[in-house]
This record gives sequence, structure tokens and C-alpha cells, in this order.
Amino acid sequence: MRKLVLQMQMSVDGFVGADGDRDWLVWNWGDDNRWDEALKRDFNAHFQSVDTIVLSRKMAEEGYLSHWGNAANRYPQDPFYAFARRIVDVRKVVPSDRLATSRWERTEVRSGNLPKEVGALKAQDGGDIAVFGGAGFASALIADGLVDEFQLYINPAVLGGGTRIFDQAGFGGLRLLGSRAYECGVVVSRYAPAA
Repeated sequence: MRKLVLQMQMSVDGFVGADGDRDWLVWNWGDDNRWDEALKRDFNAHFQSVDTIVLSRKMAEEGYLSHWGNAANRYPQDPFYAFARRIVDVRKVVPSDRLATSRWERTEVRSGNLPKEVGALKAQDGGDIAVFGGAGFASALIADGLVDEFQLYINPAVLGGGTRIFDQAGFGGLRLLGSRAYECGVVVSRYAPAA
């Protein structure tokens, strides 16, 4: 059984999205990357175990794939952007009942029941499955018990309000797999469901 890994940036007080237009992320996926070298190296190391990416429909339509495809082309010699090349090369799956076909390279659309579709992906042979999406998508995966590992990129910011991913009722505890603080102020904590 493959592992479904949810990566999510969040604030110290547990929000993944801010109310309003606040700049709170150490790196918001633009050209101004303030992550330190150790965090960049560890982020890329995680992608070596990934051979499938599950994206929310919204994230796919808002340009996630074209953004990282452009980054892979713009920075072909920069070792940090090795993960961008990996995003381009691996299989992508977009679970959606709203899309009939994929408009993106190496990307398939799967319609139907989210737990059934993700469960079928997890049952296949292969490496880890990375999950990227907004709070609603992440919350749905969490509520359905599909996430095997949480990689929480905690930014040095307190938002005081916004969107959370752990607001679904009935979610149990977490078991710490590891945590590391980085010079740039980000702390990456890895958890598995306790059950």
C-alpha cells in the first residue's frame, strides 16, 4: 500500500489561509525564495519518493502545473528546482466530477467517489503519493481517513483567523514522525494518524 502524503503550509496558530490579502509565507512560490539551503534540500529529498501527485481541481485550474512547468524550464540548472522537474515528470491525478477530460500533460481526471478513487491509487504499486490542494480538499481527505502522513510547513506567522484543515469533526490524534526547525524560521513537522 502506497503512502498518501499531505504537504501544507500553515501559520503557528494553525491557519492555512489568511483572511484578506496578507503576505505571511516565508516562500509563496514566487521568485523571492527565502527558504534556507537545508530546507530546500529536504524539500527536494521528499520528492524523490513521490511518483504520483493528487491535485484538487481548483489548484489544477488555477495554474499549479503550468507554474511549476515554467519554473522547471526557467531554472534547469538550479538544484533547488529539481522538484519542479519532478512535478512535470510524474503522474498527476485530479479527482473531479466537474471536469470531463484533462487539459494537462501526464494528468488524468478521475470522477466519482473521492475516497474510492484515492483508495484505488493507494492500492497500486509505486512510490509515495503527494497531495496538493486547498483547505477544503485537504479537509475532505482528512475526514475520509485517507492521509497517511502530514508534512506541515509551519511559517513564523500568527494570523488570528482564516482557514484551517483540521476543522472536520471526528478527527483523532496524531503521532509525531519527526520535526525540524530551519534557519529561515519554518518548522517542518511530520505526523501520522495515531489510529
